[in-house]
Amino acid sequence: MIVHPARVRALSSGSLFVSDTGRFLLASDAFVERAVVGGITEADGAALSAMGHAVDPDDEFCMHSHAYALAERLDHANHLDYLIVVPTLRCNLNCSYCQVSRAGLNQQGFDWNDETLASVCKIIDDLGTDSIKIEFQGGEPTLRPDLIRAVMERCERFSHKQFVICTNLQQIPDEVLSIFDRKDVYISTSLDGTISSHEAHRTGPATSAFVDNLQFLVSRYGPGKISALPTLDPRNPPKIDEIIDTFTEFGLSSIFRRPINFQGFARKRHKASQEQDQAWRGYYERFVRRVIERNWLDQSQCLEETYFSICLRRIFQPGSDRHVDLRNPNPIGVDYVVIDYDGTVFPTDEARMLARSGIIDLSIGDVATGWDTEKRQILNEASTNQFDPSCSVCAYQPYCGRDLVDDLARYGRVDRERTDTEFCRRHMHIYDFIFELAYSDDPAVHLSLAKWLRLPAVPNELGPRLS
Repeated sequence: MIVHPARVRALSSGSLFVSDTGRFLLASDAFVERAVVGGITEADGAALSAMGHAVDPDDEFCMHSHAYALAERLDHANHLDYLIVVPTLRCNLNCSYCQVSRAGLNQQGFDWNDETLASVCKIIDDLGTDSIKIEFQGGEPTLRPDLIRAVMERCERFSHKQFVICTNLQQIPDEVLSIFDRKDVYISTSLDGTISSHEAHRTGPATSAFVDNLQFLVSRYGPGKISALPTLDPRNPPKIDEIIDTFTEFGLSSIFRRPINFQGFARKRHKASQEQDQAWRGYYERFVRRVIERNWLDQSQCLEETYFSICLRRIFQPGSDRHVDLRNPNPIGVDYVVIDYDGTVFPTDEARMLARSGIIDLSIGDVATGWDTEKRQILNEASTNQFDPSCSVCAYQPYCGRDLVDDLARYGRVDRERTDTEFCRRHMHIYDFIFELAYSDDPAVHLSLAKWLRLPAVPNELGPRLS
């Protein structure tokens, strides 16, 4: 019998053992003592085998199963099928935390020209895939509905297509509304906690237009077509119930609660956003626990904190989503890219923001000449956590990823000790919290976790134990 090496994380309820495949168990102090002194019993071995932590080397099926579980934890980037495009950098608002350092509404030279549009269309024509997702960013992309339509029309040949329009919803002219009416179009906007905190972040036309427009769109399409992401000031976040009430009043149940990102204008106007402290992490936990409580009190609804759910599924459902912050490896310029207003290609939207802010140029090419460049190859050398000395001994490595652009944004380097980065501290906290909840005896916790995992029934226990 081969017992697979396990990484250990001490929790308040015991020692969490996680194998390289991501299988886990919570062990008692007695088992830990037996394992340390080499006194694992026959019963221990049988339990470990049943949980997938040990296999018989003569059992070919078990060996192949283990190899498959390892492979399932690794991301496999294939064909390019996801484009984030910026048809214009101009915007009709001036938000204090703007990540992209947008251009003024009437400035010239910040929209795609004919050559850039033609190059984008050629890229779409040359894609060797049957599906495509295109996200329109800005600036405010709805200022150029003609460019949005031109791109959509080029995608008619795809059997599966999805378009996401990221907009501040200040204006919805008829031409934009007709685009929204398409069944393959989804709307992404910002709703910063409460209406008062939302207004505090913005400078521009009266925010009442946003409220009216959001209500109108939810009424017209239902909440499934619309996502609203709250960006919160970690030094002064709104009250938790006020955030939840604001979202539920609009019929929205998914709350992707984010602190201000240390990008763009935020680097100057919100300098404290470079790192998050324990106060913010405590606020995060209280938020998730309050969502759990409200789901229990009203079981007809399913409220969720979106990023918590993403991390939860990384544990229990490997490969179920392509959230790029947590991919491992996380190769850039392979299956998705960002195309800026001038045709420059970036590996991520955050990389575009860093270049626009004058911090570092992480562009990897352009739409005319392509992006299979030396710069992309150099960046991809740091696109995995598999060989990092800190990550290799971390219990949460199978669930975690690599975001080198985030490290460059915060610290100007990618070789900083992993445990001394905001990315690491954030995810260590979230995964600690998830496992604390997974081993809770509270039926209210089990109900929400089951809903967030999209399970058909509520399990009595979400994690195995070894006494």
